Parts: sequence; structure tokens; C-alpha cells
Amino acid sequence: MDEITRWSGMAEGQFFERKSAYDRSGPRPKRRNAKDIISDIVETLSAMANADGGELVLGMEDNGTVTGVPHPERTVKGFLDAPRDPNRVNPGLIYRYREAIADSGHLLLHFRVEWSPLVHQLSDGRYLYRMRDSNMPFDAQKISALKSSKAQGLFEMVFPPRAFMKDIDAELVDSLNLDRLNRETTIDLLERFRLVERHNGHIAPNRACLLLFGKDPTKWHPRCGIDFVRWGGTERKGGAELNIEKRVRIEAPLAVLPKQAFDTIKPFIRERQQLVDLFFTERLEYPTFAWQEALINAIAHRDYSIQGAPIEVWMFDDRMEIKSMGPPPEPVTVEALSRGEHLHLSRNPIIVRVLAELGYMRDLGEGIPRMFSEMESQGYYPPVFDLVGGANFRVILRNQPIYDQETVEWLRRYAEFDLTGDQKRLLAFAHAHGDRFTSKDYQKLTELDVYKASLSIKAMVRKNIVRSTSKGSRVYELVETPGEHEKSPETLLLLLPLLKERDISNQDIRDALGISRPTATRIAGELCAKGWLEKSGSGRWTRYRLARAL
Repeated sequence: MDEITRWSGMAEGQFFERKSAYDRSGPRPKRRNAKDIISDIVETLSAMANADGGELVLGMEDNGTVTGVPHPERTVKGFLDAPRDPNRVNPGLIYRYREAIADSGHLLLHFRVEWSPLVHQLSDGRYLYRMRDSNMPFDAQKISALKSSKAQGLFEMVFPPRAFMKDIDAELVDSLNLDRLNRETTIDLLERFRLVERHNGHIAPNRACLLLFGKDPTKWHPRCGIDFVRWGGTERKGGAELNIEKRVRIEAPLAVLPKQAFDTIKPFIRERQQLVDLFFTERLEYPTFAWQEALINAIAHRDYSIQGAPIEVWMFDDRMEIKSMGPPPEPVTVEALSRGEHLHLSRNPIIVRVLAELGYMRDLGEGIPRMFSEMESQGYYPPVFDLVGGANFRVILRNQPIYDQETVEWLRRYAEFDLTGDQKRLLAFAHAHGDRFTSKDYQKLTELDVYKASLSIKAMVRKNIVRSTSKGSRVYELVETPGEHEKSPETLLLLLPLLKERDISNQDIRDALGISRPTATRIAGELCAKGWLEKSGSGRWTRYRLARAL
């Protein structure tokens, strides 16, 4: 029962999923088709195995309500056997399952799959990858890179021959409250996270366990900590000009290393006073989320098979650099990270899962985009990602603002429009030059070619943020009230081809006009208010059609 309570209370996400055995699309709930349930089970478990592993519970609603599996015993056996069937997923999955009976008498099926060094393909040819709470199709061209990264993940799973439970700090494990219900023993808890295994009558910890909770992690990895250096000036100097102002070596089990690193580095991040609306306000020279996310990623994703150097955090007067050993795990690339893409792939899936459970990593795959957002929202340059010597990954955060605080505040009027950093820079440029700009201004400012600059400007025109000063002109001006589509007939004409075919949704409007959800909602409301569109349904089922008067 304690386990069922845990399943009911857990949030669905990267490592956990609930599935109902009932179809509730009609007036009364009915038993779901067995084939659909099997597809859910196989897809979810294969996606988790291709990512970081996880758990699936069948017989619970999304909100955690226990409703059970009402299918006959023979069908239930089919559910339990399906993930190992190579005709459904190849290779078949290695997983554990158990049947649980709730106090209400309902049957629940619990599946647990571990991270797999193999890549699993569904019978229909798809490869799925678990991303947050979704099973995402994975580009087949990236499968070979994924296989390579999977092999790297084996390092944390090795069981050193001279490692025993006496090397693990059990008090530290218990103090971190990984067992939310306080029902599991330390051994059961570590076993659930794949940190220990039973071998020949004794319990053995793997490298991930020793690094996360070891009494002396450096015994198993001599440089698994962080070397923090505060340099004077903007360049590193040596010899007689050595400019180290402070150096701290931070060594601790990985489960507490992030907090110790945060506490050590935070006092060196200065506050700056800025005058805003006749009042002085304080602003940190680095947004807290940005530098802490970069540090967490370094701890979680570094290549621990490289043991000759620690994570390095260097702070200069104008920038902070966080360097970790090894390049990003393939198929993640520096180029993709530099574009702020939503990416998640774990070199160290066990370590990542524990750090996520401890609250250091949330919404896996969202951290990099939010780093961009945090830096840009405070007027700083976006983070820079590169490889040092082609081998080690580095993040550079610059504390020099692109805009002054007044411009930052002015740019907030465009917060809902999902603009790129280059587009924001253009708007700031125009604001400082009489609210006008040319395509050549944009090209010079961003180093984009004429084609890309034109596409970017057209996207802002569609969002009614800028407009041409005259027909055919390449001089543009800022719209005084951005987003208000005063030229509603022109907007309607853009939507007319779709409206003639069918009722349209918010997503259809967004796709047709290249705008955000809030802007699409507002435009649809304007067109309805003017009597050109009629609205039906609500929520996700909202649809719009041409008004009969037209």
C-alpha cells in the first residue's frame, strides 16, 4: 500500500508515467482496447530505456486516482509479456514488473525499465526517446550517435571490486529524503535507483553510488570535484604576474556538491546598482539560474571516465567560464546548444536521475533555453558554448550588458512574441534610431545574410511588430502598439484558404501567421468581435469558422 501511495503522489515526467485502463471518451467509462494498452506500455518503456529508464503504472488516472486494470487474466498476462516481444520492440526490453492490489481491490501493474546500452526500435520502425513527460520520435540519422553515447554511460554502472557498503555514507542518503514516504530501507532505496546490486551474498555499490554518496568520492575518482578560481582582470596570467585572487577546491559527494559549489561561488558574484525611474535597483552580474544551471550540467553530464582534471569554474572581471571534461554526449552538439534548442541526453543516466530527484535538475531539456531567456531578459549577451582543445565542453557567461536598463524595460513590451535574440537587438537598435531601420541595418547588426534577414523581418511584420514605411520599401518602422492587428481584413485574407476548408484552431492561426499562442488568441477574439469569425467549443476544442454574414 505504501508503494501505491507513492505512485499516486508522484509527478509524471522524465522517469514516471501513469496509464489508465479505461476509455472515458464516451458517456460511460469502458474497458480500453487491449491492443491500445499494449502499444502504450511498449512505447513508454522503450522510450524510457532509450533515455534514462523509468517506471510505468497501469491502472491509475493522470491525477493519481486508482481505477485498476479490469481485463481478464489472460489479457493481463499479455500486458506483462509485451515489452519483451521482439516482434513489438527490437531488441526486446529487459524490465521488471509486479502486480499490486489496492485496498479498494483494484489490480495495478507496475513496470520498471532501466537505462539500456542498446537502442530499441518499435515494430513500425520508430525510435522513441523519453523527453520530460512525452515519448518523442527520434531522428533515425542520430541513432548511431545515440548508440555511441550509450556505451559511455556504462562507466557509472561498473562495480569496483574493492567497493563495499561501508564505503557509502548511509546517513547522507537518509538525510536527503529521497524516500518521500520514509518506508524504504537505505539498501532498498539505493537498489531502486540502480545504485547497488546483490552479488554473491553481499551488496555492491557501483561507481555512480560511490560518487554520489561515497564517504570519500576521491578514492574512486581523484578529480570528481570543482576547482573554483577568481582571477583579477580579464585574462589569466602566470609567473610573476600571477593574478589569482582566490582559489577553492570543492570536494564532496555529488549529491551535495552542487549546493556546496553554489554556497562557495555565490559570494563572488557582485551586485550592481542601476538607476531605474529615479530609484536605484540591485542586479546580479550573472542571473542566478544561468550560472547554476551551467554548473549543474557540468556535474551531471561530464565524462567521468576522464579522471585527470576536475570541473573548472573560472571567474574573470567580465565573464564566468564553466569547463567540464568531455564533449556533450552525442547526438547533442555545440551548434544545437548554441541555438538554444530543447535537448536532453544523459551520459550518466543514474547520476542525472538522482540529481533530478534531489531537485537540482527540473524539466529536463528546458535548462538551456531558459539560460538564454534569463540572460536576454536582463539585457546580457546569450551564453556561449564551445569545445576547448576540441575535447572539453565550456560555457561562457558574459556580465556585460547588451542594452542599458531602460532598453531592457522597453523590450518587455515584446515579451509575449517569442522573438529571437537577434530580433530583440534589432528592435533595440531601431528604438535608439528614431524607431526605424533598414534590412541592411539588420544584416550589419547580426551578420545575417540578406535572405535570413528578410525572413526574420517578415516574421516580425506578420506579428505586427514592424511594418514597411511604404509599399516595396526596405525601410521599416516600429508599430506603436505591437500585436494589435488593426488591418484585420488583411489578417482574415491570410486565414481565408484554411477557413474555406474547415473550422480552424488556435494552432492553425499560429502556423499561418507565425505568431505565439496569446497573440493568436487575441487576433481570433478581434475577428470574432468584428463579426467576421464565429467561435465554438472551449479550451483545447475551441474552433473558429467564417461568420454566416460573410
